Amino acid sequence: MADALPLVTLREARRIALAAQGLARPRPAGPVGGRRLLALAERLNLFQIDSVNVVARAHYLPAFSRLGDYPAALLDRAAWGKPRRLFEYWAHEASLLPFEYHPLLRWRMARAERGEAGWKSLQAFARERRGEAEAILSRITAEGPLAASDFEKGRTGWWEWSGAKRVLEWLFWAGKITTATRRGTFERVYDLPERVLPGTIVHFPTPAAADAQRELLARSGRALGIATARHLRDYFRLSPADAAPRIAELVEADVLRPVRVEGWREVAYLHRDAAIPRRCEARALLAPFDPLIWERGRAEGLFGFRYRIEIYTPADKRVHGYYVLPFLLRDRIAARVDLKADRRRRRLLVQAAHREAGAPDDTAHALAAELRLMAQWLQFGDVAVDNKGDLADALRRAI
Repeated sequence: MADALPLVTLREARRIALAAQGLARPRPAGPVGGRRLLALAERLNLFQIDSVNVVARAHYLPAFSRLGDYPAALLDRAAWGKPRRLFEYWAHEASLLPFEYHPLLRWRMARAERGEAGWKSLQAFARERRGEAEAILSRITAEGPLAASDFEKGRTGWWEWSGAKRVLEWLFWAGKITTATRRGTFERVYDLPERVLPGTIVHFPTPAAADAQRELLARSGRALGIATARHLRDYFRLSPADAAPRIAELVEADVLRPVRVEGWREVAYLHRDAAIPRRCEARALLAPFDPLIWERGRAEGLFGFRYRIEIYTPADKRVHGYYVLPFLLRDRIAARVDLKADRRRRRLLVQAAHREAGAPDDTAHALAAELRLMAQWLQFGDVAVDNKGDLADALRRAI
């Protein structure tokens, strides 16, 4: 059956994926405003949040990859300022999403509230420890926005920081609270959704779970351009049981079109709105949590690029470095660099630079330009290249 499906070449698949992710064309010229940032959020569906801050926090980097030297304060304002445009919830992982996704994720909140979703270590708060959760929720209701550290002072037992944080995270999973802002070293401050989100969103009708999941998969397909069922459900972390019937319905509705991709074993699905550009002109450093590459099997299938985060690998066993960003040049991943922001000396450190097989001849010069742009975005004055890696010497000369 699969052999009868239309064939998409691997090079076409790469171009489809890059176009869907906003990486096929050169970055737009001129200053980047809030409207352009929100348009990117709509295209990607979400920005994944991660606490690692070796270069910049993960949610800032996909916008840099696509928009260049944009003011990171635009994302802060959209996420936690006024007027607010994004909210936090568990989507791919912890994520910032446009408001319209709140109704589409309430089925997950409802499952967490029943103890059927979310981390297993928290599910007791849906059942035998529910009274503890209700007590913390009552305090937030009465006092306003609170963080886990606000429950620490003068408290013991389950009121201590670790216990309170666990309760707060269950309430967050269940949609009882949301993030009002962030404090200090990125600590969540929680409040009731009705005091944080617009009334039009809070009171928007909740769709049936199947309808919401189908819409999430359709949006995943649009953001990916071309993807297998595994890739589609990974975007919003849907289970195979939830995703399979919804993908079949999207095929029936001609939103997703089954195809074969050269070299892929699984059937792929081409979104009906996917563009196939004749050429790609990308130049971008990609965060480890960028949606183009966060599903490592898809990154390998598209680019022949095997990637792992080596943060938790012992230093003497690391192959490419501690915090490695792939470098996308046109329609291939041409290199990878181990980067670190030296904030005290205001410089971007390239601790290692490795060339990928088949990298174009202009890789070092293109990467040097991208690193200078990143340093400018970070408001650093310098890029320093260490001597580790087979691209290091050429990159140092180019910089």
